[in-house]
Amino acid sequence: MLERRKKISKKQMKEDKLVTTYYKAYNFFMEYQAKILIGVAAVALIIVAIVLLSNKRSSDNKNAAELLSKVIPLYEAGQFKEAVDGITSNRVLGLKKIVSDYGSTENGETAKIYLANSYVMLGNLDLAYEQYDSYSGSNPLFKATALAGRAGCLEVKNNLEKAANLFMDAAKVSKENPSNSEYLLKAGIDFIKLHKKEEAKSVFNTIKKDYKNTPAFYGLDRYLIQADNL
Repeated sequence: MLERRKKISKKQMKEDKLVTTYYKAYNFFMEYQAKILIGVAAVALIIVAIVLLSNKRSSDNKNAAELLSKVIPLYEAGQFKEAVDGITSNRVLGLKKIVSDYGSTENGETAKIYLANSYVMLGNLDLAYEQYDSYSGSNPLFKATALAGRAGCLEVKNNLEKAANLFMDAAKVSKENPSNSEYLLKAGIDFIKLHKKEEAKSVFNTIKKDYKNTPAFYGLDRYLIQADNL
């Protein structure tokens, strides 16, 4: 009998604790109901905003791709001014406008490379550098192109040391980039012009070792001779 009472007493204690805990939680909720609901609503709004932003980015990226597909033929035809400005009569939006409206999307980032290249061909190196420098897309080939593009602009301004380093960086972006040997060759030539013998020889030897059967490999010996004679 005594044992049974002890069991009942323990059971009652557990139930009392459960009830007490429930009422504490209930009272806490009632006391802070407004704050809790506001917090929940805020989280919900953040989630909704993220979803809407993601959908908008996806939609903008698709629009940028469609607009880019219409202007690329002008670029490929060498009509760089028309590619930059667009052709209103044909409803072709120019690269400049695509970058302005959709530059934060992946395809908008791609448009920056085409726009920068067009500026180079038109002789607007400052504008070209600006676009190369602003590229932040995920495509490794375009990342390398942006770095090499900046290097090319700096070469024209005789900022050879920075140009050489940017060419080196471009060659490091992706091992699969077929332009790597060309980037390294340009870096090496800049080092020769800077009278940096060891740097030039190191770059040329890398080409000789890792990039056989590339255009940069052939004719490399004359640059090695130039580097040796520094």
